[in-house]
Amino acid sequence: QVQLVESGGGLVQPGGSLRLSCAASGFAFSRSTMKWYRQAPGKERELVAIISSTGGSTNYAESVKGRFTISRDNPQNTVYLQMNSLKPEDTAVYYCNAIGVISGYNYWGQGTQVTVSS
Repeated sequence: QVQLVESGGGLVQPGGSLRLSCAASGFAFSRSTMKWYRQAPGKERELVAIISSTGGSTNYAESVKGRFTISRDNPQNTVYLQMNSLKPEDTAVYYCNAIGVISGYNYWGQGTQVTVSS
């Protein structure tokens, strides 16, 4: 059974930090490109960060460059999103996404809420 389970969301003050985790199971995590998306109320889902299957390549949305860091631990089947210098506009539900490098599967987690507010 395929599962992507996000955790680590919550309420944080502006300027604060959070680390999101996404635990994967039921598929070949080490052969998957992993992505973090977010969706704010009334807005379309936005790609935040991407990491290659080996972790050797990453890319970020302009709005989070220099503040967010995506990483992965393949033996632990987990991908992370370290979020620093958080702003109110980072408030959203954050989703983990897995794309099969060879098979092309497309799996989603259930999302975790991040709220940045004083």
